[in-house]
Amino acid sequence: MMIQLPGVHKAFGARVLFEDVTWQVRAGERVGLCGPNGAGKTTLLRLMAGLDGPDTGTVARANDLTVGFLPQDGIIHTGRTLLEEASSALAELMTLQAEMRELEARMGNTDSDSPEHDQVLVRYSEVQEVFQHQGGYDVEARVTTVLGGLGFGVADLKRQTEEFSGGWQMRIALAKLLIRRPQLLLMDEPTNHLDLEARNWLEDLLLGYPHAVVLVSHDRFFLDRVVTSIADIGLRTLTTYPSSYSTYLVERDACLDRLREQKRRQDETVARMQAFIDRFRYQATKAAQVQSRVKMLSKITPIEVPPERKRVHFTFPTAVKSGRTVLELQDVGKAYGALTVFEDVNVHIARGDRIGLVGPNGAGKSTLMRMLSGVEAPDGGQRVEGPHVVAQYFAQDEATRLDEALTVYETLSAGSPIHMVPTIRNILGGFLFEGDDVYKRVGVLSGGERTRLAVARMLLHSSNTLLLDEPTNHLDIDSTNVLLDALTDYGGTLIFVSHDRYFIDRLATKILEIGGGQAVLYPGTYEAFRWSMSQRASDETSSDRQPKNTQPKSRQRASAATRRVQNETRRLERKLRSLRARIADLEQRIGDREESVRALETDMSAPDFYSDETSAKACIDKHQSLMWEVGDLMNQWEALQQEADELSRLVQKSVT
Repeated sequence: MMIQLPGVHKAFGARVLFEDVTWQVRAGERVGLCGPNGAGKTTLLRLMAGLDGPDTGTVARANDLTVGFLPQDGIIHTGRTLLEEASSALAELMTLQAEMRELEARMGNTDSDSPEHDQVLVRYSEVQEVFQHQGGYDVEARVTTVLGGLGFGVADLKRQTEEFSGGWQMRIALAKLLIRRPQLLLMDEPTNHLDLEARNWLEDLLLGYPHAVVLVSHDRFFLDRVVTSIADIGLRTLTTYPSSYSTYLVERDACLDRLREQKRRQDETVARMQAFIDRFRYQATKAAQVQSRVKMLSKITPIEVPPERKRVHFTFPTAVKSGRTVLELQDVGKAYGALTVFEDVNVHIARGDRIGLVGPNGAGKSTLMRMLSGVEAPDGGQRVEGPHVVAQYFAQDEATRLDEALTVYETLSAGSPIHMVPTIRNILGGFLFEGDDVYKRVGVLSGGERTRLAVARMLLHSSNTLLLDEPTNHLDIDSTNVLLDALTDYGGTLIFVSHDRYFIDRLATKILEIGGGQAVLYPGTYEAFRWSMSQRASDETSSDRQPKNTQPKSRQRASAATRRVQNETRRLERKLRSLRARIADLEQRIGDREESVRALETDMSAPDFYSDETSAKACIDKHQSLMWEVGDLMNQWEALQQEADELSRLVQKSVT
């Protein structure tokens, strides 16, 4: 084992996070830590990294284990260029390289026949072998590959690290970890500061990472693709699920259902015993039976059940219908000094469009959103707004615009439509503001809490057009799902920027690619867009061997886009048929077991059923086993049915 935590206990004051927790991580595992906010995910990472110690128990590591830890934020680099800072992650190799240079100089300055020359040559051979074995000759390629994958350009390599903003500072810290390749890689929200391309690159890198990885992430797609198991933290303990994140959700819910049923039965048993004790406590003839039940009660360990996570479903207030054309940018240009962001860009947004903006950081996604919303005017061209458009714009810095003097509740109630006031508490609960939290002043909230509050406030106002710039930043998975469900049912036009792949896959029916001063619209999902990008790269590679297409470029793009949509539709239909076949099989299995349950219940209702105690017990056990099995099958059926409904919706959109 690489690292073990036997009997770990950790508390902060009266708040116990871990109680006698035993856990281990094996070489090559990729573990996702999940659990509600405040359960102890970050604390567990810090314990494993050696930054904090347990109150009792130990954290046992292999003697030669190398550990790397990426916190959520707070890392600042100064005093070096980007290339120097990134290369410093390989300090040992740099030391070896410096020694090799020194030995080379000494060999050049000593007589080849002298004993000193032989000693230097032997040492040089030893150092060179270690240097080569550790990949020393690939250092530059290793560093530039990682930096490039995380979005740094060639021109950035010579920039001083203090010139980079907070998000880019965290990218530098992540780059150094990936360059160093520790045997245990611990990461707390590594995707927070990454755009989609960088996330996709990181996913691919971690899939081939040769050592163990333990990470916390609120990006559902990232977890599903990267991890091999989930460690669920809650009720002061830790439960491991050797599965993907999606499978973990189904298995966790099934376990919770079983636990709640056991709790219900235990409560009934305790209530019966207590009623007997209270009734016959003072009857001498029942004294022995009363004492027996008192002893039995004292031996019962109460089953603890986590509170049910609220599944808040919210619908946006209705608004008037907009015209067919919602927004249009005509020959728009935008520049900041010598930097040209857009040049002669044309964008047409029709009623009902659900458009996801994608492109690398700095390409101009937020600039385009500001121009579409009317917050910022273009330098050239014009913005045209269609009739009856009621737009709502959520900026990246929306959280900073909240009034710090108001409480959480007052922030939502101020300016809210009267008919929406009764829903405020439910919405706040869905975004993790519960109990006395609603009376906190905005000024004392953390950055993540402010973002959650800003998103919650947006849900209360009616509109027929939403422009959202990174609304899921700092949202946990449950809060993201509240927003996602509301946006899925939203009847208006939606334009959004997000680096959450699952969020984009669920919502976008068109993709607007931003980059190189242009904005190009692609019909279809983000998956179809990525496929088209890979095809385009493949076509460009083989362009010299292919005859030139004489069709106009606009017609070529339209034709290619149509083929992409058709291919995507066929793929979705195949997947939907497979899902429906699995659903039908589950329904058959559920029906068979329910028939067996009914037959057993008929036997159990017979007057002489309990005359044969052994036979009755076997029948009751069989009935209970079948009921559990039906429950598990129903959970699987519900998960598959939800997925099939979503696929069916995507197929319909793709066809239309």
